[in-house]
Amino acid sequence: MARDMSDKEILKMELEQLKKEVSTPRTPVSTNCAETIAFVEGLLPNDPLIKGVSDDKNPYKGDKGGCVIT
Repeated sequence: MARDMSDKEILKMELEQLKKEVSTPRTPVSTNCAETIAFVEGLLPNDPLIKGVSDDKNPYKGDKGGCVIT
């Protein structure tokens, strides 16, 4: 796409992109990290990878038998 454009068109496109980016609200990384940690810790009690799945809700446990490789 850029190969078919002149240098002037490319610079105009870059300028338009920079104008969009300058109006983007920014927050410090430390704030974003704190929010992410709080979000993940809020979901922690219901996380099946951390807590595990009870036997009555686990579709892979029970009387289904299993696979035996001999």
